[in-house]
Amino acid sequence: MTRKARADAAYNREHIVEVARKAFAEEGLDLPVREIARRAGLAAATVHRHFPSRADLVTAVLTGQVDRCVAEMAAAMADPDPGRALRWTVLRFAEHQLSDRGLTEALLGGHPAGAPFAPYRQVQSRSLHRLVERARRAGAIREHVSVEDVRTGLLAIASFRTLPARQARPAVTRLANLVLAGIIA
Repeated sequence: MTRKARADAAYNREHIVEVARKAFAEEGLDLPVREIARRAGLAAATVHRHFPSRADLVTAVLTGQVDRCVAEMAAAMADPDPGRALRWTVLRFAEHQLSDRGLTEALLGGHPAGAPFAPYRQVQSRSLHRLVERARRAGAIREHVSVEDVRTGLLAIASFRTLPARQARPAVTRLANLVLAGIIA
């Protein structure tokens, strides 16, 4: 295989994953592979060369999403201002509910493709706990707010992702701001 052929193959693989990520985020994980191929401007055979099964493509997309979420939580944990870190985490979570609707559904456990990512959810949950406790020690959150209160707020935000997109954005934004008003000191 020549260097150009390998570069083309690598580009096609990345392109397929990015197109699939956007499509799955908007329309859910049940979108047919032939539709992903069409949107990518490639033959279905090219998609299948890179991802022999639909599950392989879904896993690649979800793995990328998990990697982004893990990096975002690591950035929040590294932020020296615990209040700002918690605020940013809630707002990023809300944004994911809007921009990554189908992917978020899978990762939060609503789709069988998300099952292999259960350990990731546990790690993120522990990180959220540390983030809230750090904010508490810094006096950045209201005295009575618990980790469970924050989780409840996030679950409420997540529930709005089922609304039509034009209704979801203002509702999620408003609810995220209300949650933050109730959390941040």
